[in-house]
Amino acid sequence: MPTVQLDDLRDKVRADITTASDPQYNSARKVYNASIDKKPLAIVHVGQVADVLTTVRFARDAGLDLAIRGGGHSAPGFGTSEGGIVLDFSRCTGVRVDAGLATARVEAGATWAEFDYATHAFGLATTGGIIGTTGVAGLTLGGGMGYLARKYGLSCDNLLSADVVTADGQLVKASATENDDLFWALRGGGGNFGVVTSFEFDLHPVDTILNGVIIYSADDGEQVGRFYRDFLAQAPEDFGAFFGFHQGPPVPFLPQQYHGAPVCVIAGGWFGELDRGQELWTQLLGAAPVLGSHLAPAPYPVLNTHFDPLFPPGLLSYWKGDFIDSLSDDILRVAADFGSRVPSITTANHFYPVDGAVHRVASDATAFAFRDAAFSPVIACLWSDPSETEANTRWVRDYWNAQHPYSSGGGYVNFMDADEGAQIPANYGGNWERLRQVKAQWDPDNVFHVNQNVPPAAHLDRGEQTRQPEGTTARNRTNA
Repeated sequence: MPTVQLDDLRDKVRADITTASDPQYNSARKVYNASIDKKPLAIVHVGQVADVLTTVRFARDAGLDLAIRGGGHSAPGFGTSEGGIVLDFSRCTGVRVDAGLATARVEAGATWAEFDYATHAFGLATTGGIIGTTGVAGLTLGGGMGYLARKYGLSCDNLLSADVVTADGQLVKASATENDDLFWALRGGGGNFGVVTSFEFDLHPVDTILNGVIIYSADDGEQVGRFYRDFLAQAPEDFGAFFGFHQGPPVPFLPQQYHGAPVCVIAGGWFGELDRGQELWTQLLGAAPVLGSHLAPAPYPVLNTHFDPLFPPGLLSYWKGDFIDSLSDDILRVAADFGSRVPSITTANHFYPVDGAVHRVASDATAFAFRDAAFSPVIACLWSDPSETEANTRWVRDYWNAQHPYSSGGGYVNFMDADEGAQIPANYGGNWERLRQVKAQWDPDNVFHVNQNVPPAAHLDRGEQTRQPEGTTARNRTNA
């Protein structure tokens, strides 16, 4: 690409633009997953919406891949692009809370830790993930699992409106009353439909919660899993906790002899009256012999950053996920087998509940389709030594292949890696064709394709080739 064209972009935006000639280029192009080593042509550090409007038009007209980076957590590395343009929102982290209306407007580069900090000052929160450094944008657009989901629904269920820059470089508002088809697609359809520059969320009273982590031996994984399954089925929606497998973390409440040993955990929070929460958490101590436990009142933001030390930037990673209709004995048998061989202390295999308020939204009310699932398991393997890549990737694939026959057929898009092209339609279930129609209306040329891609229906119907996400194979295109 001639330099003069990039100079044209510099002349039209006030944003800083980083290229390979700049000393900060190597740090600016990094994403969380160190397995991703792409070299974009330019990184545009967004300062205002005008930067987004101009950059989208520029990338579209030049035929360049356009990657959108919020928190940068995307396991497949969709926050960057080889030879393309990256819209980096890391400088756009503002959160404005309206305590009277119990709403918050947040910019697209904010993380959930930043969001929670701002809303907690008013005793308010909304559903927002498990890791504080996760971006608000990516989590919400994919659906948004989190501790508060049983009580208040997914992140996308709490989205009231969004400001969106479209593929033709226009700014529109999407809500239940404006561009409602776009609003429908944004709630679970990922970054396929435009660049969201800000989100407006509904907030709920959440202040001091009862934070709990109970650690058992992985040898007792099936027994603990059954206990958790039966307990959760009767637990009030104020209880939001996952079951999973780890290596024992180096925390003060776990004896050192179990650090690095295979363990299973129940972790999360109670969001109701504290005395009632104490009683319920105490019941879980009887699931199996306890290796270590921590139960204490804490501000909600503490819960939502609890696992941050196990997920620093710069680790290599590979992820897979599913939806399951129940935490069946077969699923638990597979989980206990592979959970006893968790390959690193930073690896997480969690089973997140999908029930309560999530089930009270119809499967076709938003793009997030799997409203009748019971759990969303994730197999998130993270490691630091490149020589372990083959073994760790194989562990994830073998685990997923053993688990998938018991699944609901689709998985949560935020838990998918870059080799999941053939799986994308299944991840949207009965909403797939409608998503393709909305895509055809708002992005007929598939400008926004560096993602878990939804091809526009009109292109496929005319037999024309559609732009595909980087790394998509011919086999995946056939099945997309």
